[in-house]
Amino acid sequence: MRNNKYQSSIPTVIDLFCGCGGFSLGFERAGFQIVAALDSDPHAIETYKKNRPEMAEHSIIHGDLTQLSPETFARQIGVERVDVILGGPPCQGFSSVRQVDGANSGERMVHDPRRDLYQDYFRYISFFQPKFFVMENVIGMRTMNKGQWWTKIRSEARKFGYRLCPTEFMASDYGVPQNRRRLLIIGTRRDHHVSFKRSCLVPTQIENKRTLWEAIGDLPELKSGEGVSPTVYDMERRRKHIEKFGEGYLHGVLEVSKVEMLTGHIARPHSERDLRDFARLKEGENSSGAMRRGVQLEFPYNKEIFKDRYTRLDRHRPCKTILAHLAKDGLMFIHPKQPRSLTVREAARIQSFPDWFMFPDARTHAFRLIGNAVPPLVGFAVGKALLPLLKKNGGRKKCVLPKDRAQAWEYLSLVLNGNAGSGISTIDDLLFLKIWNACFYLMPGLHPDEALDHGTETADNSEGENDLTTKELSTYYVRSGWPVALKPLAEDAWKRFEEQRITEEQFYCLDAIVAMLHSVHED
Repeated sequence: MRNNKYQSSIPTVIDLFCGCGGFSLGFERAGFQIVAALDSDPHAIETYKKNRPEMAEHSIIHGDLTQLSPETFARQIGVERVDVILGGPPCQGFSSVRQVDGANSGERMVHDPRRDLYQDYFRYISFFQPKFFVMENVIGMRTMNKGQWWTKIRSEARKFGYRLCPTEFMASDYGVPQNRRRLLIIGTRRDHHVSFKRSCLVPTQIENKRTLWEAIGDLPELKSGEGVSPTVYDMERRRKHIEKFGEGYLHGVLEVSKVEMLTGHIARPHSERDLRDFARLKEGENSSGAMRRGVQLEFPYNKEIFKDRYTRLDRHRPCKTILAHLAKDGLMFIHPKQPRSLTVREAARIQSFPDWFMFPDARTHAFRLIGNAVPPLVGFAVGKALLPLLKKNGGRKKCVLPKDRAQAWEYLSLVLNGNAGSGISTIDDLLFLKIWNACFYLMPGLHPDEALDHGTETADNSEGENDLTTKELSTYYVRSGWPVALKPLAEDAWKRFEEQRITEEQFYCLDAIVAMLHSVHED
């Protein structure tokens, strides 16, 4: 292995499916160091390298995850172990947008090899054994093909020794001026002394969300087809903008003070017919809304199918989700005040990329990279949530733990053998905690955050999905990994937690898991 120059005191990250680097940038800002990045898109890798001249050439790799083994990748980058692996396998294979035409669901579902890339991602997880992995994708992954892929992904991740915490997030809750809803799966290696839970990811802007205008309102005005790159900023316009919104987003996120010239602010040309239709839309209105109030639009497409053909954005709200489809046309992203669609720089700002971040000159490549990216502010939020979990020391605290497996089974048996169901709710909190801790002492791969989304598919425990093969626990839910017999226990635990009868620390049972791992090592 090549000796590397990475600082051992700073947590390390590998970014697979790195795209242009939004996730990486967010983690860097949160206090991590990116030791390697990989993507099969040459334009993405070129953009990644352009924005990270300090990274070694050998650590930013243009390659196909399905063809490049993790062993070869490790030799190439000179690293065998990292703290975190990031990855967002291409989302189009799971997109709910494509479920409308049957491409992602039902009998007409089209085979899409991108759906299977998670298996190659897990090969890398298995090899590098990071303490945490983070997988980002579209919400449609949950429901595509009746949830089959969602079940497979979660089931396979547990087989590699990870406790899973799936959670949804809205980007605007974390300071991104955009209503972008996505899905995160965060895995904690089972022998790590702390575990990620949903409460670790704390929204920063539930109220007073950043608006589209806060992100782009200072940029020079343009008409259709106008603009050059690079060009000068309109400093008087910026001054007035800051008077209204403050410096937070422009200076704290977009880092405009680090940039002398504005790039990527060139308006796409539009036909005269499109421009006339743009002018007929009110701010915040799409073509369907305009037609409902009697407006006659000129566009020649089927007006029943393409009801949202045009959308004029609203300055006073977060923007709608920035999509890679912007590479084809910008008709669903019409500027709220100017007769044109968004520019590359405007889309990048809405995604929370700083103004110094450079994108390809070709508009199609730039929009595609921006639309597929994880917003850096989302990466920052996830990184900030994981950082203390990497630094926190484990250790056994004062809680109700079984002394060994025999006693743990004795406690757990109280809710088995016909004792489960309504009787659980009558158990006092102290005895309940003994039973709850026994559950995780015996089955440390389970996670409370998975206990309310089991799906319907069950299987037998003969292949060792769980840690026990007893008759009472032999049948388990494939999606969550929870034994079917323990579903009432988990539901009651959630109820007690929500009623604040048990604390968060007691609910997540990390002491029980640490205790079990200690006992295994001692044996």
